[in-house]
Amino acid sequence: MSPRTTTEAPLPDDNRFRRAHQLRQTVDTPDGPVEIDLAESPLRWLASRRDAAGRPFLSPGEIEAGERFRRDFTLAGLSPHLGVAWAAPVSGGRAGEARDYADVVIAARQRLEHAMAAVGPEFSSLLLDVCGFLKGLEEAERDRGWPARTAKIVLKLALAALARSYGLADAVRGPDHSRGIWTWSADGREDETPPRPE
Repeated sequence: MSPRTTTEAPLPDDNRFRRAHQLRQTVDTPDGPVEIDLAESPLRWLASRRDAAGRPFLSPGEIEAGERFRRDFTLAGLSPHLGVAWAAPVSGGRAGEARDYADVVIAARQRLEHAMAAVGPEFSSLLLDVCGFLKGLEEAERDRGWPARTAKIVLKLALAALARSYGLADAVRGPDHSRGIWTWSADGREDETPPRPE
């Protein structure tokens, strides 16, 4: 038998392959910059959509609220694992490392519980499915027996409630919604400054 020569394609560089199939963006958060994959999240897909008037379907506050919910879900260790949780500390390290990790997990679970209590049971399960478990909207509708395109509207309502609970509700709306500014002087007088006409 003669030896066969095969020319196999080199194995792809995993990082290069991953970069080619992801839509990465660095987002500044209160905890520091975080790199996210925009193609991974159903929330980010929905954020790229526009309504009939051409405006973004989700407000920046709703998007940030959903991403914060997702971050807490991940930090709480609720994401399903297909193997070993490599992020968890192993024994043999500093004694404080495991405690610090546990504190992060506990704090994230508490924030998640507060968020779910704030939006109520009507919205919390959909937020868990879409923002936490990254289920698509169609799958969430099938699971609940909802009509097509219902999850999109309910998710928007849930994200608006979540944004309000986080204090991220969009407050700046322009002079049409302004009621003027009330000022108090040192002698106790109140004056209303009317909104400026445009």
